[in-house]
Amino acid sequence: MQLRALRGKCCLLNLDRQNQYRARYQSETEGWQPSGDAYEATIRRYLTKDSVFLDLGCGRGGLPEKLAEEQFSQLFGLDPDIASLVEYRAPGVQLANGLADDLPYQANSFDVIIATWLFEHLPAPEKTLAELQRVLRPNGKLILLTPNVKHPLLWANRISQLLPAIQGKLVERLYDRAEADTFPVTYKANTPATLKSLAAKAKLTVKELQIIPDPSYLAFNDVMYRLSVGLEKVLPQSWGVHLLVVLEKGR
Repeated sequence: MQLRALRGKCCLLNLDRQNQYRARYQSETEGWQPSGDAYEATIRRYLTKDSVFLDLGCGRGGLPEKLAEEQFSQLFGLDPDIASLVEYRAPGVQLANGLADDLPYQANSFDVIIATWLFEHLPAPEKTLAELQRVLRPNGKLILLTPNVKHPLLWANRISQLLPAIQGKLVERLYDRAEADTFPVTYKANTPATLKSLAAKAKLTVKELQIIPDPSYLAFNDVMYRLSVGLEKVLPQSWGVHLLVVLEKGR
């Protein structure tokens, strides 16, 4: 705990501080929601108490923790990292170890599948989407949140991936994220056009697509925050840093 607190003090932009800038931007920008809030609200619109729900790449927890407390009973989580599953925080979620492109579930199993900060890491998103289409029920929804590679911040991240050791330490220093939690990215499904094309090949329909700006990632101080807000105003709307997408399987 002492080490964690020390790291939080030495980094430039830990999560608490980033959320403070997000709250400030929300108060200054009519109708804007942080992508996490918009994502949860979107998921809940498609959920009922009877929904069979899968969190793909579930990590140690997340939205299923809330749903378990709210008496949603058909909750599943899948992740390739056994250590994360061992540390999972919600006892009401049925967990499995596996990969997104080879799911250990029968066809037509799920009403709603979510993928949170996952698609940017996929080496073969076409295979993953085919698998997700297989395990979704007719009219089932796949809801995903992922970065938009058109945003300049993502250009910088792609360049830094060429030097992974430096990139991991830089993320830890700037954002208070452990180097072990910084995973390689591929960005093979990270523009609106690419996602639409991949979805069509997997026989999934794009039901919703939101492009969400967020200036907080460069808000290391008030000056950088104001510069980031100014950048968001001049960038094309299609370059917003986050993509929130709902894909639907047909009947």
